[in-house]
Amino acid sequence: MATTNTERRTGANASAERPGQRANAADRHVGARIRERRVMMGLSQQQLAKMIGVTYQQAHKYERGLNRISAGRLFEIGQVLGVPVSWFFEGLAPESDAQEASPRQRMCLELARNFALIDNEKHQEALSQMARALAAQSQAEREGHS
Repeated sequence: MATTNTERRTGANASAERPGQRANAADRHVGARIRERRVMMGLSQQQLAKMIGVTYQQAHKYERGLNRISAGRLFEIGQVLGVPVSWFFEGLAPESDAQEASPRQRMCLELARNFALIDNEKHQEALSQMARALAAQSQAEREGHS
């Protein structure tokens, strides 16, 4: 008996709907970790895509968790981004424990993303020096109040 594509999609996978949802949450988490690491390294999606041999659109889909990433591709992404595969799964919790990024985490990602968009290296260095000076001042103030 022949089955249609629709029957195949709804038949065997219908009972596996719940695990699929967890997999989607895991896909989104892994994608977010890829994006986080890419931004930390100051890479654009286009640059990452070229480094791993996929289109910009495919890299975008990976980061959004829309397309699943094969084990081999995730290994390759880890090598390009300088992290072990396990790094992408750090912080992955069961769905009930999942937490959104804190406002501070979002601000740090936005800062890194904007920093990476600055083309002028002198401006980047000036901003970096300012951040170091402010951090040193904050640390000195903490130590002074302790």
